[in-house]
Amino acid sequence: MQQEEDSQKDVRIGILALQGAFAEHQIMLRKVTSKRKIVIVLVRTQDELETCDALIIPGGESTTIALLARLAGLLEPLRDFSKKKPIWGTCAGAILLASGVENAKKGGQELLHGMSITIERNGWGSQVESFEAPLEVEGLREPERPFHGIFIRAPVVISTNTSPTDPPIVVISRISASLLPTSQTVVPLDEDDTDPRDPRTVVALRQGQHLLTTFHPELTKDNRFHEYFVTECVLPSVPP
Repeated sequence: MQQEEDSQKDVRIGILALQGAFAEHQIMLRKVTSKRKIVIVLVRTQDELETCDALIIPGGESTTIALLARLAGLLEPLRDFSKKKPIWGTCAGAILLASGVENAKKGGQELLHGMSITIERNGWGSQVESFEAPLEVEGLREPERPFHGIFIRAPVVISTNTSPTDPPIVVISRISASLLPTSQTVVPLDEDDTDPRDPRTVVALRQGQHLLTTFHPELTKDNRFHEYFVTECVLPSVPP
């Protein structure tokens, strides 16, 4: 059994390292215990991306990350990568993974179209309206222990837009509608804004092998989300 495990190839997880909290993701990934060795790749070029089995796009400034990706010749390779391999987008990374965006900067926002959602940039408000909240997350180790969600100029999921050929979207964490900030600009879906069908309350979801969080797990000391990405999204997609 030990020889069989040793013969399995390393799993290479890239972190897009153009701007944002990529170093924090690197620190958290190093804490993940896995049955296969994890090699972390800081991705700044197409060649580095092509060596990876999965990718994390960190929080930061989504427009800046997209611009730097274009200048580095990475936008189209990232779009191709999203069609084949797992990506986890956090905050700004969540915006880039979306298929539609609202409240984009003048000139628009380049997207990877990796997940069938529309998202609002800075939907939770400005920097001073950042907040923290305990989250119940389906599928994490020790699910009874809340995950500490850190929301910094966080985007808000506006809608899901799946077609019959798309993988289903699975919501894995919601925030209470009572915590939606007063600055939230999205028009309520109905008079009852506590309706669990309200997409604005969704803060973590999966679609196929992709993972999206509108908050920053990498800014906590809790590595369970990184463990979840490795175990549930990456390892099932990487052959021995």
